Amino acid sequence: MEQGYIARTSGIGAKDKIGYAMGDLASCLVFGLTQSVMNKFYTDGLGISVLSVMIMTIIARIWDAINDPIWGRLIDGAKPRSDGRYRRWIKIFAVPVALSAVLMFVKIPGLSTGSYLTYAYVTYILFGMLYTCINIPYGSLAQVITSNDKERSALSVFRSIGSVFGALPAMVLASIMYSKTAEGNTILSPTKVMIGATVIAVLSVVAYLLCYRWTKERVVSQPAPREKGQTMQVIKTLLKSRPFMAVSLASMLFLAAQMFGQGYNTYLFHNYFEKPGFTMLPTVFQYLPVAVVMFFATRLSNKLGRREVCSWGILLAAVFYIVLFVLALFGITNLWLYLAACLASGVGTAFIFLLIWALATDAIDYNKVKFGLNDEATSYAFYSFMRKLGQTVATILINVPLLKIGYEGSKLNTEKLTPEALQSMYNSSVMIPAVLFLLVFILLRFVYPLSKQKIDELQVEKERVLGGEKA
Repeated sequence: MEQGYIARTSGIGAKDKIGYAMGDLASCLVFGLTQSVMNKFYTDGLGISVLSVMIMTIIARIWDAINDPIWGRLIDGAKPRSDGRYRRWIKIFAVPVALSAVLMFVKIPGLSTGSYLTYAYVTYILFGMLYTCINIPYGSLAQVITSNDKERSALSVFRSIGSVFGALPAMVLASIMYSKTAEGNTILSPTKVMIGATVIAVLSVVAYLLCYRWTKERVVSQPAPREKGQTMQVIKTLLKSRPFMAVSLASMLFLAAQMFGQGYNTYLFHNYFEKPGFTMLPTVFQYLPVAVVMFFATRLSNKLGRREVCSWGILLAAVFYIVLFVLALFGITNLWLYLAACLASGVGTAFIFLLIWALATDAIDYNKVKFGLNDEATSYAFYSFMRKLGQTVATILINVPLLKIGYEGSKLNTEKLTPEALQSMYNSSVMIPAVLFLLVFILLRFVYPLSKQKIDELQVEKERVLGGEKA
């Protein structure tokens, strides 16, 4: 008896899962540098103003709006080869991405602030372009490793586990990138940052190559037609897809919350708590629950639904940050209380952290079944661009509170912030994640329509619609 479409294009093993995890481990190694280190390096290491950093990221996203869809279309139009349709790009761009990551953190002695700003523009935008070249095919890879929704949940979990390990080195660097002046002040050391970034970049190349070797493309898809106006037609279809837009916006805001915390904590722990060596602890505490939840996230989401566990989990996380804000109104702030809330909120965010990629894959499947949209790379390019917008949102949310209190990193070698400015810094650190998490909850619970029942129906329809295709 002939196997059905899903049966023919499924059957992943441990090697596929670990190999796929290696891809996000590699990406998060270099991307983690922009999350945890970049903002502080630009303001304190290069002396660039917080306003200039915000403008730079906005301009970079404007370019991404042009660059990302173009690259997605090129990949969609490329013919499959013996080394796969998507995997080969990982091998090609592993070293260029790593080199561009290191260049962002090189401080050339003797340059003016304006020259440092120009250098930052060039290297940051170059990194973003090369990162797109590897991230879009890697993100699209899940679509062709397996067509089974439960196996894709497992891939999402393993990808998220890879991202945890990938983010850790940058967080460690954010905690140790300081040195003492002769006067006893703690300042950022550009040399330590550059050495740390180089080590992290080398590790990323190793992980990318393991991803290439250990994954297998089981779903064979044909190149998308390169017709005039096809890219805009695909984007119009994506914009009218309620599941795709809801998960894209939710992913953007969730990433913004993650990046805000990792970036803003370098300022909070340096200036408010005066414990720069503890900078990585909030993120570590938020990731710790992942080590437990990952063992039952797939089974629980298969039973209750991915949308369901992710939405209620993110609401729980928002509540803990709201509690911290209310306590601060009564003058109750404490380092260990803050870390305890981070740990508790991590229980709630663990589900969406582990399953967000499966939610996105479900939405792309929905578009394929409902609209006949076979342009996976272009779809993922759009989704990736939305996540990059999350990075810009985070940069704005980091720097606006700093602008409000008149933060200038170069002056803090000899001066300290006022008590009012410090309290404002703390309030922003807890209220901004609370608001972002609440918005994610609303999007998943009331806008994203793919409940467990809808996903089960989608699997049946996918078998019917795609059953004639041969893997």
